[in-house]
Amino acid sequence: MPSPQPAISRRIRSFVMRAGRMTPGQERGWREGLPRFGLHLEDGLLDWDSRFGFAGRRVIEIGFGMGDSLLYMAAADPEAQFVGIEVHRPGVGRLLSQLMVSGCHNVRVYADDAVEVLARCMAPGSIDAIHIFFPDPWHKKRHHKRRLIQPHFIDLVKRLLRPGAYLHLATDWEPYAEHMLAVLDATPEMSSAGGTMSAPLPRPAYRPLTKFEARGERLGHGVWDWVYYRG
Repeated sequence: MPSPQPAISRRIRSFVMRAGRMTPGQERGWREGLPRFGLHLEDGLLDWDSRFGFAGRRVIEIGFGMGDSLLYMAAADPEAQFVGIEVHRPGVGRLLSQLMVSGCHNVRVYADDAVEVLARCMAPGSIDAIHIFFPDPWHKKRHHKRRLIQPHFIDLVKRLLRPGAYLHLATDWEPYAEHMLAVLDATPEMSSAGGTMSAPLPRPAYRPLTKFEARGERLGHGVWDWVYYRG
């Protein structure tokens, strides 16, 4: 009788794993930085204060890319605790290598699927802010089901936020901005800080302007920031 096979998750993922080549600095980040700053899905529920060594405001950035915005915000707010979640190895390696030389003490990193991390490692009502800046818009209609911002995901986010905490989304793809707005407006207990498609919310000062975004602004491209608070 054949042995039973392990269950395979049928969830549609919002990312595709790409095996990008890493620089020597990024490799060093993985080798030396991960033991110092890394968090691991298999460790289960995160004890924030113990892992950081101090108590503070708890902020998560999902899909931090190469880590520039996360490092900027953490350096500007050293008394807060920042957790970054990213699946792509070069970006994780780059951030880890920067953390080793920057002196920034208040960042920890998961190199895992954000949905799994939120579901398995974060306690309900324990997070002060969740940032998701420029997630993959999955432009083609047949790929829209892969978009991270979906009702079931926002329900998960809502459960993790403390009352009065916020979710901040940013995108430069207008159809995705419209989709985000529709999903968030339909979510009970989440209230908008303002902004419409024709008059978006100004970029909050804590979110740094990326080089890509600055180039888009010069070319007249739109950027939409949505901030929603947990009631």
